[in-house]
Amino acid sequence: MQYRNCMSISRRSLILSLPALALARPAFAQPIPLSEISAYFNRFTTAEGAFTQINPDGSILTGTLYIRRPGRMRFEYDPPEDSLVMAGGSQVAVFDGRSNQGPNQYPLRQTPLSIILDRNVDFSRARMVTNHYQDGETTNVIAQDPDNPQYGSIRLVFSANPTELRQWIVRDDTGAETTVILDGMRFGHTLSARLFDITAETSARQR
Repeated sequence: MQYRNCMSISRRSLILSLPALALARPAFAQPIPLSEISAYFNRFTTAEGAFTQINPDGSILTGTLYIRRPGRMRFEYDPPEDSLVMAGGSQVAVFDGRSNQGPNQYPLRQTPLSIILDRNVDFSRARMVTNHYQDGETTNVIAQDPDNPQYGSIRLVFSANPTELRQWIVRDDTGAETTVILDGMRFGHTLSARLFDITAETSARQR
């Protein structure tokens, strides 16, 4: 299953990538432990910030990302793009700004983003992490749903001191990759449940 394209966006690859920052870490630095990477996600409930999305066809979009763990995420694109990707109620909905039809929907569990939206993120689970390595100044973790590896994988890129997610690259079940670059993420703000309400968004767009 693939996302329907809107403004040349491959939606099925979607869901959360940052330029690697040149931090002062020695070349022989060890990767951030998986326990610390799990704790990074489990320490916050809400997050928001700007993102840049690089699609499989090379097109680039920008917007604002909202996260409310567990299970909720919203990609709100900057104008003139009027599309929206939303995760909530165990579903992912892709709203096409050029269509007056309802969103395309599929289970959140069928995207690797479900890994970081779980109530309890645990990268120590058997067969979840397929690679964990240091690349220059960043730690990279490649993970998949151990029960459903056919859904694709997500590569998370972190800087250290403090541990911070800089980007992710989602590879979908067709092998297409979408990169999401994060910028200035803020944590702990109150986010309305309406931001992640697929039914309410559908109704609002059909008026």
